[in-house]
Amino acid sequence: MDMSVDFSNKSILITGGAGFIGSNLAFYFQNNFPSAQIVIFDSFRSEERLSNGNRKSFGSYTNLIGFKGTFICGDLNNRSDIDILRNHRFDYIFHQAAISDTRVYDQELVFRTNVNSFYSILELAKQSGAVLVYASSAAQYGQTNPPQKIGFENPDNPYGYSKYAMDQIARKFIKENQELKVFGLRYFNVYGPKEFYKETTASMVLQLAFQILGGNRPRLFVGSDEIYRDFIYVEDVIQANLKSCSASESGIYNVGTGISRSFQDIADILLFELGSDLNIEYIENPYSDYQTHTQADVKDSLKFLNFKSRFSLESGIKAYIPSLIQLFDHEVKKLKS
Repeated sequence: MDMSVDFSNKSILITGGAGFIGSNLAFYFQNNFPSAQIVIFDSFRSEERLSNGNRKSFGSYTNLIGFKGTFICGDLNNRSDIDILRNHRFDYIFHQAAISDTRVYDQELVFRTNVNSFYSILELAKQSGAVLVYASSAAQYGQTNPPQKIGFENPDNPYGYSKYAMDQIARKFIKENQELKVFGLRYFNVYGPKEFYKETTASMVLQLAFQILGGNRPRLFVGSDEIYRDFIYVEDVIQANLKSCSASESGIYNVGTGISRSFQDIADILLFELGSDLNIEYIENPYSDYQTHTQADVKDSLKFLNFKSRFSLESGIKAYIPSLIQLFDHEVKKLKS
């Protein structure tokens, strides 16, 4: 674990802190720097659904059971909610909150939530003199050829474009406020504990594991041995966030392993780790715009952030297995009760 920055007695804001990556960050700080003052800002999940049937917000209190810091239930689009944060002074801001569903095509909603609110987060960082680390995304690369490099973006959905826009805003802000440190981290395909409440947008690792644990054949698209992603374990993503805090060069960086693996690999590793002899069921891919190959160019991340992933797909899935089994057992028992 990276301990180059001492977060003891520091004030830390995590937006989207009840979500997947945000809650992992919160517990990292709580476990390693118990004197840190951690504030979580999250809208939490509601009954509101988007046009594609998915929830508008994936944050859940269950991701925070055991959390001892402060949380504020608030909406990025509500100015009065944001104003509550102005009563605090933060040393570090980790901005993870967003509408992150790549298949939401309500452009106004995505841009208001992801782009407009980003100005407020930047203002808050400037007011506090805080280091700002925010979640960008590899979605802005679209169908570009691997390895995906900073400066070669071609977003093909509103979410990807919103992150592209945020990076442009951040670059301008960095240029105009050189005394501040701002880092945009373009996450590739993240998987790991506390992603369950993302529901259908959770990683293929979780979805395939639940199929296998339920005694069902894991389902893959035809040709999944040629569909590649840069899968990165959430513990590595946390390390990228931490290393940004001690880096001297503000900027936009890819956060991936730099290695492409196939969906077929995920199924094969899960079947082995779970001791299953189930056969894979192959189905036709219904998506005409499906990304077939992502792979992060990580040279700048290593050079400027000193970040290099530690988990291979095999070791990441192996580390994840106990959480997957525990979670599956819990959900099955809940359904039976």
